[in-house]
Amino acid sequence: MAGRNSIDGFRSQDGGAVDRRPRSLRRADGSMPRMGRSMTGTAGSSRSLATAEQPRNYAPRRSASISTNNPSSSLTDFDINPSDNIFADLEQGSGKRGRKGRKKPQSTRRKWIKRVIIALVIVGVGFGGMLLWRAFMASSHIFKGDIFGLIQQKELKADSNGRSNILLLGTSEDDPGHEGSYLTDSIMILSVSQSKKDAYMISIPRDLYVKYRRSCNSGNAGKINEYFNCVNSDWSSTEAEDERQAASRKFFGNIVGLDLQYSVHVNYTVLRDLVSALGGIKVTIESRDPRGQMDGNFDWKCRGGNPRASHATMVKNCPPNGHFIDYPNGPVDLDAEHALYLAQARGASGISYGFEQSNFDREKNQQKVLVAIKEKATSAGTLANFGAVTGIIDALGKNLRTNFETSEIRTLMSLGQNIKSDAIKSVSLLNTTVGDLVVAQTVGGISSVVPAAGTYDYSQIQAYINKTLNA
Repeated sequence: MAGRNSIDGFRSQDGGAVDRRPRSLRRADGSMPRMGRSMTGTAGSSRSLATAEQPRNYAPRRSASISTNNPSSSLTDFDINPSDNIFADLEQGSGKRGRKGRKKPQSTRRKWIKRVIIALVIVGVGFGGMLLWRAFMASSHIFKGDIFGLIQQKELKADSNGRSNILLLGTSEDDPGHEGSYLTDSIMILSVSQSKKDAYMISIPRDLYVKYRRSCNSGNAGKINEYFNCVNSDWSSTEAEDERQAASRKFFGNIVGLDLQYSVHVNYTVLRDLVSALGGIKVTIESRDPRGQMDGNFDWKCRGGNPRASHATMVKNCPPNGHFIDYPNGPVDLDAEHALYLAQARGASGISYGFEQSNFDREKNQQKVLVAIKEKATSAGTLANFGAVTGIIDALGKNLRTNFETSEIRTLMSLGQNIKSDAIKSVSLLNTTVGDLVVAQTVGGISSVVPAAGTYDYSQIQAYINKTLNA
């Protein structure tokens, strides 16, 4: 038969009623009838629920048809005592929960500030992790030791006078088209004092005639720039590189009379990439020629790939005079390409001026470029520039090899920041207080440079360097 007067889970039928409430409510009220128990009453008569009281906090789902303001009028057809006031209990309970659990709303601005801070932290951690990863990958190629050495700050090795002496060797093996790419065209010694916070740069003439004390391509004697490759000509092996550097530290140290604790081997790519990462450098041209310095050997850069390019085209590509290396005396700004070729310029042939001392002028410019790189790399603006830092790491990681340990990196970086540019002095073997220490001479039909004291006699050179560094 059709059910009468139903409310939610309760339906009155002839012959009984079935409890349709959710099971959780039935279990909570042990006095409620189980499924199938009958409720008293017949059709058309009033009915009463077989329970002592409604479960607390229970509200019928059809609450819209029940007036909480006047419950008796809404329940006239049901045998529910209004004095039970179950709705008041519900309202009171709900009110208590509201007063307890209610939170003061946060301002939208404060929420956004928190979100921005969290986002910045996440981005910062991501960038920091990327930098650490790049530094780790680069250091694994460059330095000796493991990544844990990066958290240490080990003092640098030093000689009896407290100076750390570093042999810097530059080759162009990264340029297969360059003749003599495995020769060390740049040979320099950097001597630093951790206590005095000063540094000296000594360039060794690449044409210095020496005895190799081993068999090389040119025999047992020749220009000093051939020695590095003579030690081991395998350029694909890390062990061979270590052997070349170890032998060179001892060999070059004997020439100048210094204990060389460290060595660094770079190619021309590292110079170009470093200057590029730094966004250019500034150097000061100091030529004996009032016009400055110009080397026509690099004018091919102005032709735009056309060997027969007109002068107008060259002027357009290389203003103002159509020469790639052409600078007046005074401060000049250099991009990566111009810094690289200025470090190679020596006025060897063709139209040029300002390079009367050829290789010696080139060595001076190389020192200026290195000092400018150091100054720019350790500036606050560069260290805060994520792109510049990663560019520096990448440039070094691909093109530099050394025997420095990872535990010495922080000390080296600290020295680089603490030694000011005006505390870096250049030591020349020409025009010294005791005269020229080297002279040009033809040896065995080869145009070379030899000590003024005599071929293979380095005593004056050693005495002058020792006095200058430890004055």
